[in-house]
Amino acid sequence: MIYNTSSTPITLLLAVLASVGAINWGLISAFDFNLVTYLLGEGTTLTRIVYAGVGIGGLFSMLTIIKSLAAFRQVDVK
Repeated sequence: MIYNTSSTPITLLLAVLASVGAINWGLISAFDFNLVTYLLGEGTTLTRIVYAGVGIGGLFSMLTIIKSLAAFRQVDVK
């Protein structure tokens, strides 16, 4: 598993939002239950903000993984 060693508050927030999105999609898939809309309402501004944050968190996670993999491939093994 790849761990992000950066501990800035924004990094933590984005990781939490990406996790919330993953859990929410799991709940939708397994039980047809959308936790975000249940807690915040359907189509509200706050719901849209959470979804936008989840998307940004997911993109950040993907970039972190790509960056880690690129650094791993650059290691010179002799």
